Amino acid sequence: MDDWDEALAGLETVRDWLRYAVTRFGEAELVYGHGTSTALDEAAFIILECLGLDVAVLEPWLDAKLLPRERRRIAGLIRARIETRKPAPYLVGAAYIRGRRFVVDERAIIPRSYIAELLCDRMDEAEEAFPPFPLAAPVQRILDLCTGGGSLAILAAEAFPDAAVDAVDLSPDALALARINVERYGLGSRIDLIEGDLFAPLAGRIYDLVLTNPPYVTADAVSAFPPEYAAEPVLAHLGGTDGLDLARRILADAGRHLAPDGQIVLEVGMAAPDLMAAYPDLPFVALETAASAGEVLALPASALHRSPSASGKGAARRRR
Repeated sequence: MDDWDEALAGLETVRDWLRYAVTRFGEAELVYGHGTSTALDEAAFIILECLGLDVAVLEPWLDAKLLPRERRRIAGLIRARIETRKPAPYLVGAAYIRGRRFVVDERAIIPRSYIAELLCDRMDEAEEAFPPFPLAAPVQRILDLCTGGGSLAILAAEAFPDAAVDAVDLSPDALALARINVERYGLGSRIDLIEGDLFAPLAGRIYDLVLTNPPYVTADAVSAFPPEYAAEPVLAHLGGTDGLDLARRILADAGRHLAPDGQIVLEVGMAAPDLMAAYPDLPFVALETAASAGEVLALPASALHRSPSASGKGAARRRR
């Protein structure tokens, strides 16, 4: 009897399987970061999602006994997580942002944007929580650039219920996945999915708010990815030698697509200080979220209309 057969024969409750998964994940030295940060959270996510339960509520089910077919399913997922090193959301086909469920697979990066936190803040806390600059009128047109599986476009449509949203991506596979999510949320009439390279397919379109979480990982970092991150599309990560190739192109063109009182919100992770240093005369606002500090930057349209190429001296400010 191998270890998996022994587990199937001896483990009965959610608590049993949770403990077993944490032990095996630790032995395998798995890497996390796709919605969870520890072996315990990863194991809980896999088990609860497998059982069709709320992935945020574990305690009531710890001593629940599992049916044989449930044990086999959970054992198979634990084994697949270890042997394939794929992120858990790919194995179960789902990822969550503040309780909102999105279908995921290898066609697109697993959603985990800090911009998503800001949009959820607007929905969950107060209207004025986002965006950072005052709005002269209600937001009517939003662009989600590099939409991937469509999560930001969907959250933007929910956070700004009177706005139409364009969602652009270079990958037709990612857009096919985004279409599934858009339809699941019943937003097909408000979200237009567009294939193309950044602003290229958007000639003449003007937006009140541009949201973008482009690839921003350096080439060296991508080449050193652990298997969990390497399982995602390289196109969704690779930002060139310094990680800022896409960000530069976006800043160069964004001014032509922003309304006079519009704004752009750009997520570049730990590359944010380098981007601000490269454009010293742009008045970036570094935004903070519950899980990040300064990895999302914002600019008013007036700054890009004035100086899209950016030169000279400038100051970065920080705003929640």
